[in-house]
Amino acid sequence: MKNKITTPTMESVHTYGIIGFPLSHSFSQNYFNNKFKTLDINAQYVNFQIENINEVHKLIESHPKLMGLNVTMPYKEQIIPFLDEIDCETEKIGAVNVVKIIRTQEKVILKGYNTDIFGFENSLKPLLKKHHKKALIFGTGGAARAVGYVLGKLNIEHIFVSRFSYSENLVYENVTSEIINEHKIVINTTPIGMYPNIEQCPNINFSGFTNEHLAYDLIYNPQTTQFLQKASENGATIKNGKEMLILQAEETWKIWNRTNTRT
Repeated sequence: MKNKITTPTMESVHTYGIIGFPLSHSFSQNYFNNKFKTLDINAQYVNFQIENINEVHKLIESHPKLMGLNVTMPYKEQIIPFLDEIDCETEKIGAVNVVKIIRTQEKVILKGYNTDIFGFENSLKPLLKKHHKKALIFGTGGAARAVGYVLGKLNIEHIFVSRFSYSENLVYENVTSEIINEHKIVINTTPIGMYPNIEQCPNINFSGFTNEHLAYDLIYNPQTTQFLQKASENGATIKNGKEMLILQAEETWKIWNRTNTRT
């Protein structure tokens, strides 16, 4: 199957976009194109569905007005070797979701950032209470790394949970109700339960949730995943990823538009 890239309609217009595979779940295209229309900005945002990260340089070369990219699954880690520079905070977690394309007379410079950090931290902090001292993170990918980094900044102990056993993580089958009860924050960073697979749910025992728990799902479609629904039925406060996405989108726009081209 050949690569399917949506070609911008006007090469003279500043273009932004997202790379990933697949992109049926992408929030960014509608968000940014609506923003451009509302603010009367002469720009466009395009979904670039590429099947291999090696296509990224060809993509940038073939779109000379491309000024910035969002990066989503499965390329948040794979994009790093293609970058010329990486933001210091982003380098610590090893996952990039924003690329600033700096075009000089001599060359094109790609710099990577992670706005998951900003979005998650600022959407989580208003919900935190004194008893929120320990957390479980479902997933070990790029988004999970950003979440873990934020929790570390906030001095919240955390354990990663995945399908496979590593040295410092749990597997889902070993997440007992007692473990959940001990960890008052439970965060899903995986696509489990995302549209169209809305009946899926992390394989855990929900009886450990209480009204002291905060259940956070980075998924925004559906608004209430099975994970959030079951946690809520046991008294937990719940939050989906919509606000996080909006916060990180606005932070992304700031990065793309900084006047200092090397920041």
